[in-house]
Amino acid sequence: MSLESPAKKDIYGQYHLKKVINASGRMTILGVSTPRPEVVETVSQGLNEYFEIKDLIDKTGQYIARLLNVENALVVSCASAGIAQAVAGLIVKDDRDLLFNLHSSTKNVPREIIVAKGHNVNFGAPIGTMVALGGGVVVEAGYANECYADHIASLINVNTAAILYVKSHHCVQKSMLSVAQAAAVAQKYQIPLIVDAAAEEDLVTYYQQGADIVIYSGAKAIEGPTSGLAIGRHQAIEWLKRQSEGIGRPMKVGKEGILGLTRAIELYINDPKHETGQQMVSKMQPFIEKLNALNGISAKVVWDSAGRDIARAEIAFDAKVIGKTAIEMVDLMKQGDIAVYFRQYKANEGKVDADVRSVTSAQLDTIYHKIKNIIQGVE
Repeated sequence: MSLESPAKKDIYGQYHLKKVINASGRMTILGVSTPRPEVVETVSQGLNEYFEIKDLIDKTGQYIARLLNVENALVVSCASAGIAQAVAGLIVKDDRDLLFNLHSSTKNVPREIIVAKGHNVNFGAPIGTMVALGGGVVVEAGYANECYADHIASLINVNTAAILYVKSHHCVQKSMLSVAQAAAVAQKYQIPLIVDAAAEEDLVTYYQQGADIVIYSGAKAIEGPTSGLAIGRHQAIEWLKRQSEGIGRPMKVGKEGILGLTRAIELYINDPKHETGQQMVSKMQPFIEKLNALNGISAKVVWDSAGRDIARAEIAFDAKVIGKTAIEMVDLMKQGDIAVYFRQYKANEGKVDADVRSVTSAQLDTIYHKIKNIIQGVE
């Protein structure tokens, strides 16, 4: 009895999965992004071949480093794993005993990781947990609404292992020092700087500004398979790489992920097909106009708070008119045969954002009709 190939089956039907329209952006909870066919083909080729993995890691890292004109590069399993391994690498360095006994060792080595208080966020998991996994101890600099170079400099001491800068929309944006300013402090005191740039689109800026290790998600802007990218100074990346024998072992990335991300980076640089912010505006303008025609709904274009070239539709719900709060609308939009996910960070303010990067015009129409049906009480 032959079984039909799972690849040819309707996976939604086979596993009883709900279909999703992803208007929240490149989010881990929804599978992040959909790689280009060339990347999928490379992943398939990688799955069906054997390699000396250390050689594969080294050679692809060298290739990526040449593409980006950086000293060194390494594919990791994801950005959060990259943070943990970067912290561990800068604490352990070449100490083999510490490599094997990172969390049990009583050796007196620098373990403090300075993080701006406004950067000590939960991105789906706490930044502090990633630091702790790497054997580090978070030391918060400044205040929730303010952190300058002097705040970080004042905390540097013999126990400081690194400075961690989190470049993310999750972080406080106002009254925070820039990456370049953090790099200047790091260089003055000869302390390594790690930049978590998971969702950022520019793969070289923070390295050029002086960061020792910069970490990206491979599946977000780059649109690779589930993976991460660490680039930086040669020695710092080599120390990170050594963690494959330590905490990095349960975080290992497969051959298909290494090759898939390498191909995705190559395409990202040499054959960019990125949708610009203005193109996003054009795509969602009819959607916004239709929403504004609904009683109790108002919509407008807003731009990414972290400074990326990303335009979104901000949708405000007047609870007094439609009888439902934005928080209730977020929940109702996830129900039914097709779940619609918005960026819901501002739901407590009565509004949500629709990120259209992974949404087609037809799906925008589906979103509009679902909103209309909910507020008009149509089943």
